[in-house]
Amino acid sequence: MHKRENIWKPHRLKWIRNGCESLFPSGQRKLFSLLGSGLVQFALVWWITQKTGSAAYLAMATFVAVLPEVILAPFAGALVDRLNRRHVMIVADGVIALVTLVLAILFAFDLVQIWHIFMVIFLRSSGSIFHWPALQASTSLMVPEKHLSRIAGINQALRGSLNIIAPPLGALLMSLLKFYQVIAVDVVTAIIAITPLLFIRIPQPVRVDAGEMITPKSLFKDVAEGIRYMKNWRGLLYLTFIAALLNFLLAPAGMLSPLMVTQHFKAGVWELSIIESSMGIGIVIGGLTLGVWGGFKSKIATSLSGVIGLGLGVLIFGLAPENMFWVAAAAMVLLGFMNPMANGPLQAIMQSKVAPELQGRVMGTTASICTAMMPLSMLISAPVAELFGLRVWYWLGGGLTILIGLGAFFIPSIMALDHSQKDLKTAPISAD
Repeated sequence: MHKRENIWKPHRLKWIRNGCESLFPSGQRKLFSLLGSGLVQFALVWWITQKTGSAAYLAMATFVAVLPEVILAPFAGALVDRLNRRHVMIVADGVIALVTLVLAILFAFDLVQIWHIFMVIFLRSSGSIFHWPALQASTSLMVPEKHLSRIAGINQALRGSLNIIAPPLGALLMSLLKFYQVIAVDVVTAIIAITPLLFIRIPQPVRVDAGEMITPKSLFKDVAEGIRYMKNWRGLLYLTFIAALLNFLLAPAGMLSPLMVTQHFKAGVWELSIIESSMGIGIVIGGLTLGVWGGFKSKIATSLSGVIGLGLGVLIFGLAPENMFWVAAAAMVLLGFMNPMANGPLQAIMQSKVAPELQGRVMGTTASICTAMMPLSMLISAPVAELFGLRVWYWLGGGLTILIGLGAFFIPSIMALDHSQKDLKTAPISAD
């Protein structure tokens, strides 16, 4: 097992406190970063919804957002494994802030067009695919394996709390400020988020080829190594394919929710903020529950139970009558609660079982495969919604997700992931 830096104290209260202070995703930096991103996301989705009222445009926005992850994630992961991870996160956050500033200027001078929105979404997503594997791979070196699920739960709770705040705050700011001023808030929060990274110490795995120059050939070699690693680990490969299928089924549910609010429930921006905040409430409750409880003894059993709950939440949301908006809000609470249960233990397995110097590549490749099905689902779900109604996809996606979650319990290689050890390579750890 690879060495991790011991930053934990024996008492529960202290490990929560020290973990949140030592892990930058749980502290002030992540708080501001997520708040700014949440405001921009809410504002842009509402702008597209108001300007077009089209599922096709919302599908295109989602397609543009996931395209970089499909194409670039394996290469981003390979670079993360070779470069200083702290520097990668600083540059990625800086690029995201810069393109957001350009968009704010376009809005300020009334020059913005729909393709500008798509371009900014693409570039922000490109920055995120470098930031995420660097963040996750660094976390595994700073937290003991037994606490990884709990930290994932706490981080999910933090994200959920901002999901509660960001939508109504975004709606309030849009009623008080000009649109470019709302967008510009993200630039300020990005600067605040980047500043702690200039001083935080992050462990860095030492590779035997660390001195080699990065070339296209070496990059493709690294990507191939990550793919080969996954191919040889059958349980992880099967689980990745299942996650890709779930993305196909569930991604349109999020993409179509603004239209469900405006067209099915005949409501407006405040009701949309209630829907998104309800999911945030569920994430907070679920994340804190996972943070204190830690999940079942089997991480996979916890995760699959969460998957079944996700399907149930989506199904209930789609079944809610137009005059029972509260049912939809309750379904979103359930959906949010199950999100940390499904994702937290999976993150813990990846972080604890994969060697530190391989985590960027493995996580990047996994993200690419999982996300690859989403553009296809966007292309299919939009015409399905136009022809058969918005609710059909919720019924289909929710029902099939429940069946997939149940079926995975009967796949031995997936259920054995908790006990398998594919730490094929180890390397010493250094601080940057």
